[in-house]
Amino acid sequence: MDFSLQRVFFFFLIALGIQSCVNDIQKIKKITFKSTDPDEKTADLVLTYTDSGQAKIRLIAPLAESFAKPNKIIKFREGIKLEFYTKKGALLSTLTAKYGEIDELNGSMFVKDSVRMFNTVKKQELQTEELFWTRKDSVIFTNKLVIIKTPKVMLYGDGIRAKQDFSSYKFIKPKGKFDLD
Repeated sequence: MDFSLQRVFFFFLIALGIQSCVNDIQKIKKITFKSTDPDEKTADLVLTYTDSGQAKIRLIAPLAESFAKPNKIIKFREGIKLEFYTKKGALLSTLTAKYGEIDELNGSMFVKDSVRMFNTVKKQELQTEELFWTRKDSVIFTNKLVIIKTPKVMLYGDGIRAKQDFSSYKFIKPKGKFDLD
């Protein structure tokens, strides 16, 4: 084969190969995209909310998945931890759960499955299976069974309303046991 004919044949093969590599992104999405897939994923998320340079809340999650439709929701399927800080920046309380969701449009949050909230100052722990939070009034609440343990007292009841930092709370239907020394 002539050298110039080889070159033409070689360039023809390269041109053919380049054209065959063009993919239609819409066709790819139809094949690989599911409507239940998140729009964004973030691994090892650490997010700190500040006010006037002071940390107020820190959110920690191994995985955050954002969904834009039908509502703007962030899901934490592998667990979530929230840390609440005092005005001076000291850790006041922590909240942990195995699952959480933030609804950005409604300004609310929902956590469930082994929910624990610990106030480091008062040494008290809240345990329940689900909690809700609203940005409008910065209150956490549930109608489920709640247990609060302190070094001297164990309280329980159905439902609770508390400040988001767990510095004060009120049972909806209190029950409990007091050990007074």
